[in-house]
Amino acid sequence: MATSTIHSYLMKSDDGTTWAKWLDIKDYPDMFGDPNQIQATTLSDEEHWYVPGVKDNSGMLNFLANYDATDFNTVKSAEGTEAHFAIWFGDNAGTPDGHNGKFSWQGFPFAKLNAKGVDEVREMTVGIVPTTKITFAAS
Repeated sequence: MATSTIHSYLMKSDDGTTWAKWLDIKDYPDMFGDPNQIQATTLSDEEHWYVPGVKDNSGMLNFLANYDATDFNTVKSAEGTEAHFAIWFGDNAGTPDGHNGKFSWQGFPFAKLNAKGVDEVREMTVGIVPTTKITFAAS
């Protein structure tokens, strides 16, 4: 059965055990990257073929959010400090609970204000440089 993206939360923890919703987000990035493709073609082959290499952990994890001065300052004040982050799917009466899946990692956050034009909503990008692999837990 397909599920909606409603009740998707960007979570933060200082210790990896006590979690709180960090920001309201509008989208989230891919949570697992593809492995590099290492070409193993020989001169006898008529087509290229590959073996899987090191998995790219999706690189920079960028989240789109509506601009809010308080939220922007929250992220800016956390820059340079490694923390635990997660995407949790699902809630219980409006409280994030991750019952539909949790993807977690550690990393360094940053914020930037996105360019905008006439008659648009102000937005910011919250990026997290991952320092660990992403793990998945089904609740």
